[in-house]
Amino acid sequence: MFSGIIAAIGRITALTPRNDGASTVRLTIEAGALDLADVAIGDSIACNGVCLTVVEMKDTTFSVDVSPETLSCTVGLAAPGAINLEKALRLSDRLGGHLVSGHVDGVGRVLRFDALGDNRLLVIRAPAALARYIARKGSITVNGVSLTTNTVEVADFSINLIPHTLTATTLGELKVGDAINLEVDLIARYVERMLNADEAGEGDNSQEAH
Repeated sequence: MFSGIIAAIGRITALTPRNDGASTVRLTIEAGALDLADVAIGDSIACNGVCLTVVEMKDTTFSVDVSPETLSCTVGLAAPGAINLEKALRLSDRLGGHLVSGHVDGVGRVLRFDALGDNRLLVIRAPAALARYIARKGSITVNGVSLTTNTVEVADFSINLIPHTLTATTLGELKVGDAINLEVDLIARYVERMLNADEAGEGDNSQEAH
């Protein structure tokens, strides 16, 4: 699990096809300011909001393997460039953002990226299937960043980005038309499941033991 609070901006420096017959790609990532001292092989790091497993480490870089399925349903991992990085949460960590699984639900599109003084107004169109999970003043993850929605109109939603977010993440480099990774709030998914279960009559079917 993650919090959506980005620890550092890293950079994909190399993509190496794996000879595994499955078209897996190994990414070499320069960690930037991310402290790798407590990271071990097998640990999880969110890369642009995608939970990936560390398979190799060397000095200030680490490597992860990415499957064709992941590459097909996310953005930002198929070419060299800057990415947002966050190490997995420990149970003792503060939850500064919201609970993030690192499993991208869909790819959205930037509709507007307007200056508002030192801030930016970011308007995103989400895939239609995700619209019901996005609520005004709710939480959403954009390229791994935990953010709060301001307005929601069907599948379009707006976010106000403060100067810190613009400089501490890659979101400051967004442009109209860019594709971005989206993960909706886990709570919204569980609420939907419970409501659907009630409507389908999937109540408590347990029987008392005799």
